[in-house]
Amino acid sequence: MGAERRPRLLVLASTYPRWADDHEPGFVHELARRLVRRFEVVVLTSSCPGAQACEFRDGVRIVRYRYAPRRLESLVYGGGITSHLRKSPWKWLLVPGFIASMMWSVRRLVRDFRPDIIHAHWIVPQGLAIALLSALDGTLPPVVVTSHGADLFTLRGWPFNVLKRYAVRRAAAVTVVSSVMCAEVARLGVSQERIAVVPMGVDLVGRFTPDAMTPRSRDRILFVGRPVAKKGVRHLIDAMAAVVLARPRARLVVAGFGPELPALRDRVQALGLSTHVDFLGPVPQDALPRLYREAALFVAPFVEAEGGDQEGLGLVVVEALGCGAPVIVGDVPAVGDVLVEGGGWRVSAGDTRALAGAIVALLDDEPRARIMADTGREAALARFSWDAVAEKYGDLLKRVARVPS
Repeated sequence: MGAERRPRLLVLASTYPRWADDHEPGFVHELARRLVRRFEVVVLTSSCPGAQACEFRDGVRIVRYRYAPRRLESLVYGGGITSHLRKSPWKWLLVPGFIASMMWSVRRLVRDFRPDIIHAHWIVPQGLAIALLSALDGTLPPVVVTSHGADLFTLRGWPFNVLKRYAVRRAAAVTVVSSVMCAEVARLGVSQERIAVVPMGVDLVGRFTPDAMTPRSRDRILFVGRPVAKKGVRHLIDAMAAVVLARPRARLVVAGFGPELPALRDRVQALGLSTHVDFLGPVPQDALPRLYREAALFVAPFVEAEGGDQEGLGLVVVEALGCGAPVIVGDVPAVGDVLVEGGGWRVSAGDTRALAGAIVALLDDEPRARIMADTGREAALARFSWDAVAEKYGDLLKRVARVPS
């Protein structure tokens, strides 16, 4: 008797690792590869220079669609769609082709792959594209849309709210990665019973773990992420001017690449902090654990950016906690889903004096920092392990697809 056919899952995503150990966020692939046990998984994502048009990785078939001449395919990587549109308004000209090419590719995959369920990461553009396609083709399978934050908190006002409302109302279910996002999705006209809070996960067993053999610095402060406005790196650099007065050996390490990087380098020069701030640029995923393990502190100075953009969850904080690093985090609403009482220091990161004070206080009190790190890691293990997260998404997708669990 032959093996039972796994349900077929089509995943749509913008940001997706271009190759193994890419520095781009990898959470969509991490979820997809863990769903292979329960689904036959195909991921559809956008093309970019250097990435294969079609490949298999970790049991996942990855298909990339072209949306512009090769040299112009610059809408997604190196900062994210919204950051690119804000910095280079001419890239709005790429958006119609991006969405149309995605719709055409989905139509082709629905015909050839015949998925039982579609999982669209991000309301815009993936959720919007599939909603437009479903209006033209009533034979599409059910759709689950996941919002990661930027798609929900940015692009406000007319016509963007209209487009987002159209996208989520046509979905069978909507998931968000933190509880604070529920009210925002409900305002788009989605009933509470169709909204589920399911975060992305972090590998807290095999990759982001403590290592007693790696000595932890007493003065190195670490930031990891895309240097965009909502990450608050500018405030952290400003705070360093006060930190080094109290801790002359303090050093900030910034790991990541984004559109604000040139301006941040200029800010460091203007403040005379060149000997206290290192910009590493993009760092591959397999090199991150060592950075977290060596850091005296990990600081994620999240803020609400102009236009309302803010962090949807902040998985880098979970990665740092997994490696045993004490954390200081900007006090945006989503942080409540990441930090428990006593598991990290929340601070208004826009207040550079308060941010500097928190940094100096933890650098000066190593026992307190260690207790805080241990508390935060224990809570993270309970909520963000990939096995638990993948199980929840798998159950939801099968329930919506109406296939046996």
